[in-house]
Amino acid sequence: MKFRAEIDIMPLKALLDPQGKAVSASMGNVGLTEITNVRIGKHITLEVDADNKEVANTKVTEACTKLLANQIMEGFEFTLEEA
Repeated sequence: MKFRAEIDIMPLKALLDPQGKAVSASMGNVGLTEITNVRIGKHITLEVDADNKEVANTKVTEACTKLLANQIMEGFEFTLEEA
């Protein structure tokens, strides 16, 4: 079976997000003063071949922990559905 994962990787809340801070500061310059506390991360989609959803979940978690997310600075969440 083929599964599609939608992965969101974000900086940990306890850490400074320089990109988000810069965008937050610029919101006032474009007339959007009501938008604050912007955090910027990554969105990744991928497909995985697996026998079932449990195996696919394990493989996506492994990809995130070993390669896609820097767990010292980032956290991740994902959804998984049959492709």
